[in-house]
Amino acid sequence: MYAGFHEEGDRCPQPKCDGKLAFPKPENCSCHINPPCLVCTSTVLTCQKCGWEDDPPPHRDIAVAPGLSMREYKPRPLDSTKIDYRTKMHTHFSMIQEGVYPEGMPRSEVEAVVKGTFGGRFEYFGGGKFKYIAYTD
Repeated sequence: MYAGFHEEGDRCPQPKCDGKLAFPKPENCSCHINPPCLVCTSTVLTCQKCGWEDDPPPHRDIAVAPGLSMREYKPRPLDSTKIDYRTKMHTHFSMIQEGVYPEGMPRSEVEAVVKGTFGGRFEYFGGGKFKYIAYTD
């Protein structure tokens, strides 16, 4: 469930409306199969009196086939004031650690954080960005 700057139970922001904001009960919820489901995560705060809706979640649906859609994935921005990275699959015995670090930080400090169980190697390192192949098995 997504809420912008409003919270459940707040008074409706529309002038001349004294309704309360609440998340509507999702219809066709499939959380029993694979929680949380798309229906539950895409509900928005709605005024129970006038029907006003808060801003929609910060993503968009992509049409995959007629009647089917898929949510576009937007990763969070990486913080270059610290060692921050994303982990991606590589092979059955390695992972890709790709991210950012503060300018001037030594290579050894970054490697100490992203190093795999059995070591690894940098594909690139410089300019505040790195890509490291971590050997995990």
